[in-house]
Amino acid sequence: MGTSRRPALLAVAAGLLVAACTTGGAGGGGAAPAPRSDEQVTVSVWSNFADRELAALNRVLDGFHAKHPNITVRSEGSQDDDKILQSIRGGTAPDVAISFSTDQLGQYCSTGAWQNLGPYLERDKVDLDQIPKAVRDYTEYRGTRCAMPLLADVYGLYYNKELFAKAGITSPPRTLSELTDIAKRLTVFNPDGSIQVAGFVPTINFYNHRPQMLAPHWNARWQKPDGSSALASDPGWKEMFTWLKELVDFYGRDRLAKFTASAGQQYSADNAFQQGRVAMMIDGEYRTAFVSQYSPNLAYGTAPFPVADSRQNLHGTGYATGTIIGIPRGAKNAGAAWELVKHLTTDTDALVELSNGLKNVPTTRDALRSPKLQADENFQTFTKISESPNLASSPSSPTLASAVKFTEDFATRWLNGEVANLDEGLAALAKQIDDNAALGGK
Repeated sequence: MGTSRRPALLAVAAGLLVAACTTGGAGGGGAAPAPRSDEQVTVSVWSNFADRELAALNRVLDGFHAKHPNITVRSEGSQDDDKILQSIRGGTAPDVAISFSTDQLGQYCSTGAWQNLGPYLERDKVDLDQIPKAVRDYTEYRGTRCAMPLLADVYGLYYNKELFAKAGITSPPRTLSELTDIAKRLTVFNPDGSIQVAGFVPTINFYNHRPQMLAPHWNARWQKPDGSSALASDPGWKEMFTWLKELVDFYGRDRLAKFTASAGQQYSADNAFQQGRVAMMIDGEYRTAFVSQYSPNLAYGTAPFPVADSRQNLHGTGYATGTIIGIPRGAKNAGAAWELVKHLTTDTDALVELSNGLKNVPTTRDALRSPKLQADENFQTFTKISESPNLASSPSSPTLASAVKFTEDFATRWLNGEVANLDEGLAALAKQIDDNAALGGK
């Protein structure tokens, strides 16, 4: 997790999902039995992992095979959600699917594209309380659990210790007003007015600077209790967009555009934070692995991302998303597939080994506290955030991906000065989200 697959896919075609669910029954109506110990079975696993990450997954799969020698695992990487859904529609689905697109979970569960795992969980008495609530929330939709979490991405603040020390700053910010002050103090302009070092880049979609990662720090909610959009009614959204606009105005839109255009790619050695050109940013725990690989001499620290001054009780919160795993509709060996899914998501040693290989946060409390977990001080920040009672995730919804995309587009227009009135703009955004939901996201 945490390579070019981030951010999660936002545009899997709704028509494809609908088509995928018109061939055969809903699937997962009951728990298929596990294969007998003398029954030879091959389970196919599709994921979008590649290279180092795929190798890490395959090592854990080898461990499963060692425990279940009658179950052979065939792992295929570089298989994204579009390919998985096409295989479901064509009747050639893998037995196990691993997805990086939690925004699509509502579609998978509501349409039956991924089978309901409830009967398996009940039969095998799986303790879901081992999983943090926010992580449980993004792997089920309206009581239907069609996925299990396979490690999590948890987001926090990265900051450059050397730049902090030069400015006499001794600790990371805890509130957004403190972040603003530090960002301005650490920003360096060239003689021609261009940005040499940015204290913090407020541009939406610059690296992982995205609405869903930021929203929890204002306690901004996506939905009202009735499921309709809360973008216009929740004051956190207006506060967030106002804060972003003030920082954009400090830098200047044109200056920011030139700076971000020259910044290195997010998952490369030229990442602007790793190069010392950005002093603070929001990112996931996996960035620790990239810094170690590409910038081992970078003096940096991690901390919970600052919260709104009026919501300091939330400090320590963060946003969680992650990899999800399930049994697609039409899987030929569902019973064996469940044994593998259960192993990967509930076995402490398997989760810890995968976490150590991928540098993502484990998704059970036992794995989080395992002495085998390789977690330095910077990584531990994210394991602590993951156990915060205020940890947040986006709500599961068949149209969440569209809502996120609409919000990102609105944020860009707002920050570019194309929205004259924020209240009216947010009202129009909420209506757009609700109208799209009424059409089923089509």
